[in-house]
Amino acid sequence: MNIIEKYQTLLIIMAVGIGLALGQVRAIGTHAEVLIVPFLLLMLYGLFLSIPLKDLHQAFTHRVFLGVSLGINFIWTPVVAWGLGALFLTDHPALWLGFIMLMVTPCTDWYLVFTSIAKGNLALSTSILPLNLVLQFLLLPLYLFLFAGTIETVALPTIIESVLLVLLLPFLLAQGTKYLWRRQPEFLEHKLLPFFSRAQIFFLALAVAAMFASQGSALLNNLSVITILVLPIILFFVINVTVAQMTGRALRFSYEETVSLTLTTVARNSPVALAIAVTAFPDEPLVALALVIGPLIELPILAGVAQVLLAFRSRDRLRF
Repeated sequence: MNIIEKYQTLLIIMAVGIGLALGQVRAIGTHAEVLIVPFLLLMLYGLFLSIPLKDLHQAFTHRVFLGVSLGINFIWTPVVAWGLGALFLTDHPALWLGFIMLMVTPCTDWYLVFTSIAKGNLALSTSILPLNLVLQFLLLPLYLFLFAGTIETVALPTIIESVLLVLLLPFLLAQGTKYLWRRQPEFLEHKLLPFFSRAQIFFLALAVAAMFASQGSALLNNLSVITILVLPIILFFVINVTVAQMTGRALRFSYEETVSLTLTTVARNSPVALAIAVTAFPDEPLVALALVIGPLIELPILAGVAQVLLAFRSRDRLRF
């Protein structure tokens, strides 16, 4: 884990504070909103640029792992997210919507860092990454229509338009970039990819700062939402870690495979969900706030889960 990855949670917190401060300047607060989507598009462009879609077929080489991972991520997890929201967030529909958006999108980037720390099967985790991305494209509008429609009216055309703008556009641009530079792989591998790999978190931080600057007043009046969201978010991670560990043991996965299953099940793709939220629900800042608060809780939990898994590994080795 490089220094940027190590302190990315702190960077996002700083972006929140800077955004709130800048939002108190009327001229900035009024115009900051126009910067949110461009910064998110740059961040997602860099993310899609780094995802090896050419290796998509590798996900199908371990069919049991594939089936279990997809089942947990795209069937079990959305139901759990809706259920936790029904228990804790019925009085806060915008937060419930943001919570669902966060939890139905499996991570496609930083979970690999924690998989490596916990000594999981990194190749297996990487192989399923492109498939998780493709399924998010296809299923996120459906989830929003099904689940969000039970909370408040959500127009399906608005959802589809937002997905096309903030997911399909940077995805196509990234694939076009790879095609154009296919005959100069040195530039792509040693210049462009490293730059965007480092810059992703900064583009996300700029988008977060712009969002908080544009919605500063509304958010300062609703700081209590942090305490409202903490319990359902923590319960989500506890439940899914437990399910993944029990499933891995029941199917006799190796330690490395169980680690990969656990972290692909737990880590969430907040940047993608945030990009959808700010375009689909521009008048609901609390939806986006839930998606900013989520990773502030998630990242320390992922770090803790990685250390707990390593402790389990050491304990099991001592037994034998």
